[in-house]
Order: sequence, then C-alpha cells, then structure tokens
Amino acid sequence: MIQLPAKWGKYLRYQPETGMGYWVVTVRLMDGRSYERAVVVDSGHLTKIRGRTDIPFKADDIAELLVTHDKWDFGSDE
Repeated sequence: MIQLPAKWGKYLRYQPETGMGYWVVTVRLMDGRSYERAVVVDSGHLTKIRGRTDIPFKADDIAELLVTHDKWDFGSDE
C-alpha cells in the first residue's frame, strides 16, 4: 500500500466512486508505464493492482490517475 500525494485525493473526491469508498483506476507513470485495475481507497491509499502482489512504483512516480471503474474479483490472484 502506498499513500498518494494530496493532489490525487483532491482529484478523486470529484470523481464518482467505483464502490463505497473506493475507485478502480489506471495508473500512468512518468516513465510511460501504466497499470490497469488499481484500487484506491479513502481518496488516498493505493492498495492493490490486479495480478500483482506488490506495487512496483513510488507515489511520486505517478503522472496520472484515470478512474475506469473496471472491477474484478479482488480476492482472486489474477
């Protein structure tokens, strides 16, 4: 889990939630990589990325969050 900078919390507060208290987003990094189906909770904690057991970047590496609402079974490994 990583704590996001305050600017992302401000952005998410104006976006519709995917579910109660969370957003499913695509994370785009400064180096061009992107990660789909990432979960952000409480407007500021990135907690999970689909198919990964880790979060392979730091909060300062994020260039953009795109709310997609692309849900999946959060308990599965895929």
